[in-house]
Amino acid sequence: MNLKEQIDILLPLKTELYKKDFLLTWEKSESDLRMILGVAQILKDMRNQNISPKVFDSGLAISQFRDNSTRTRFSFSSAANLLGLEIQDLDEGKSQIAHGETVRETANMISFLADFIGIRDDMFLGEGNKYMREVGQALDNGFAEGVLPRRPGIINLQCDIDHPTQSMADLLHLKNEFGSLENLKGKKIVMSWAYSPSYGKPLSVPQGIIGLMSRFGMNIELAYPEGYELIPEVVGLAKKQATISGGSFRISHSMKEAVKDADIVYPKSWAPFHIMQQRTKLLQKNDRAGLDALEKTCLAQNAQHKDWEYNEEKMKLTRNSDALYMHCLPADISGISCTEGEVAGEVFEKYRIKTYLEAGYKPYIIAAMMFTQQFESPLKVLQNILEKKNPRIKY
Repeated sequence: MNLKEQIDILLPLKTELYKKDFLLTWEKSESDLRMILGVAQILKDMRNQNISPKVFDSGLAISQFRDNSTRTRFSFSSAANLLGLEIQDLDEGKSQIAHGETVRETANMISFLADFIGIRDDMFLGEGNKYMREVGQALDNGFAEGVLPRRPGIINLQCDIDHPTQSMADLLHLKNEFGSLENLKGKKIVMSWAYSPSYGKPLSVPQGIIGLMSRFGMNIELAYPEGYELIPEVVGLAKKQATISGGSFRISHSMKEAVKDADIVYPKSWAPFHIMQQRTKLLQKNDRAGLDALEKTCLAQNAQHKDWEYNEEKMKLTRNSDALYMHCLPADISGISCTEGEVAGEVFEKYRIKTYLEAGYKPYIIAAMMFTQQFESPLKVLQNILEKKNPRIKY
């Protein structure tokens, strides 16, 4: 479809994205999600066709990463730049936060000329999403009291519960791989734990996947060794959503059994829910000895499940022996990035380019979240951009 046709398809959607933070996918309606996917694709196609979607002449997008990041950090910066915003990183080590500056004060001080704040806070179970909401409340107060000329929107760049920019990028990848969202109905996706030589990986990616894909009629199989459970409330939500959407939800404790006849396989390590609870308490106390002891225990536990590697033997059990492999990256690749890991080297290499394409949707998803927060009628703005066709690169 051309750009005009893509815009026209989205016109009937009724959304509530304007001036709303994006913190959890399951807080958004299906129309909201479809709009973001559609706008992301349009922005991607505009850039590919050398049309500039720059809608800001000035302003800041603030990034606050409380954990390390490559893909999401650069995706946020790329998205801000695509729309015309400058990026400014909030480095807590260079701020007054270490000197006792409150969340309320920090949120207002960084926001005088800011339009968006992207936050990654996935280290502390029960705290990351809570922190984002605390920032939001501070911004509401600053705007209401006339301190801020406008209230910046917040985008969750990964928290302890969800990783919405990742799961939405994954969904757009699936939409394009299978032709439409409707074609995803009835498809079997396996979200599987996989062995990793490290510990403490957040729960937010697997939870984001089951929390989003269950909205679109997919048959979800969540696979993990016994003891590697996710947050119970998120699992319960995914089960409910799967039933409502006409899909299904099943838990398995065998990767080999789970991947049989799968259309999509997503092997990704995570730390067990109860371990993340312990880890959070130790981190909050800054108990280094306790953290070291917990890490040794968890690594020994992980080592008992080295057979949870996605390899050619398991790939052959999938539908047509060729299920779409997905990963948020970086993957622990056996024989390449580690001795033994989540996925065999030959399997990863087969799907490597597709995982790069999967990751490539994230800047546009973030840009679409910004775009739909900024404009009450985003499709009219897109139509105006299309009519003007200002070139991004001026020859």
